[in-house]
Amino acid sequence: MSVTNWKDKVSSFKQIDVRGIQGNFFLGLKKQAMDVAAGEGITVIQSFDPIPLYEVMEGLGFEYYTEKKAEGEYHAYFYRVEVKQEEKDIPMRPAALTNMPLIDEKLGDIAVSFWDLTWNDEHRYLPYETRLLLSLTNAVGAGRMRQATRELVKAYIHGLDSAAFDDVFELLVWNQGIGYFSSEIGPSTLFAAYKTIKNMEKQNKARGEICETLKEKFGEKNPDVKV
Repeated sequence: MSVTNWKDKVSSFKQIDVRGIQGNFFLGLKKQAMDVAAGEGITVIQSFDPIPLYEVMEGLGFEYYTEKKAEGEYHAYFYRVEVKQEEKDIPMRPAALTNMPLIDEKLGDIAVSFWDLTWNDEHRYLPYETRLLLSLTNAVGAGRMRQATRELVKAYIHGLDSAAFDDVFELLVWNQGIGYFSSEIGPSTLFAAYKTIKNMEKQNKARGEICETLKEKFGEKNPDVKV
């Protein structure tokens, strides 16, 4: 269905203003979106173009378009064409980006656009999972274990074989040294997530069950991962 077929209905959409909300509002917003019937819609008001929402909403059966009403005010209109479950799991949206507009609204725009260019642009040469592994190792090198843990979880949920993580951790031992690995990486949430995967695989647990465990133990509820 074309946007022109429902554009005149947006005045009746429920408005959800998430400007200034700190933390991860995606889960709460997704729950509200799942209650919207086919043929109805919602309007999300944000201080930046809410690009991270689009893929999630499309997976639930929504079409969308966005208008910039003023500096620091975007209205994203979502119309539900059909009711369906999310076609693919999209874990750990970049909730930390919502902190940027608190500093400066233009910075919020820049940060989201930069994230979109880095992770969503179709002209990226390296496969998504390879870029996640590079991001993981860069994060470890910079001491950002939260980010490293999130990248590992996303890579596994995206379909990466755990054998790739074996190689990554072997290279971390080689590059960082046994002492650093033992004292800093071994006790970290990053390595705990890796051990969870390996132990559950040894128990012949289904990949779906492992993914759910990762999201539960190493998602936003975990204070060592939460951003």
